[in-house]
Amino acid sequence: MNIRLVNAPISLTFSEAEIDNEGYLREYQQLSESDDDPVSQWLKLARAKGESSDTDPVLLNLMVELHRKIDSLEKFLKNEEPKRLSLTDEVAIESIGFEHFKLKEDILEEGKEYYGRVEMPVHPKRDVPIFFTAIDKSLAKISKIHDRDEKEWGAYLTARERVLIREAKENKR
Repeated sequence: MNIRLVNAPISLTFSEAEIDNEGYLREYQQLSESDDDPVSQWLKLARAKGESSDTDPVLLNLMVELHRKIDSLEKFLKNEEPKRLSLTDEVAIESIGFEHFKLKEDILEEGKEYYGRVEMPVHPKRDVPIFFTAIDKSLAKISKIHDRDEKEWGAYLTARERVLIREAKENKR
């Protein structure tokens, strides 16, 4: 099996999926809708009506993110943390591919299904819920990921490849 992986310094929190599969599926769905906060709903509606066509998209996205940060800060001050399931293991991801990733430690059981949250270093920073199957003790194949998250995963992978290519060119000089 020839799997192309790229170094990527990201973290994963996970548990075996069979332990609480229904709860994990529920959280998986909730995290997919996490961007559907009131501001996102308003923005989608405004875009659908064409009301945002005269607005600079970068500025609009920055304003939306600023509003989300204020909402997040307000939740923190009110001690309203988002309810997340407790996952048993936390590990660093060494490298990623479009459908695979490799952990820094050999802690998976081959053939087992797992649920996890990947801490993606994208803007806005957020957790990406995934289901994955262990190919061996450290290599896993993503079995379930939301479409939007898959696109961000691919974009992050491409960005990491560019960084590594640039670094390799600089080292040759």
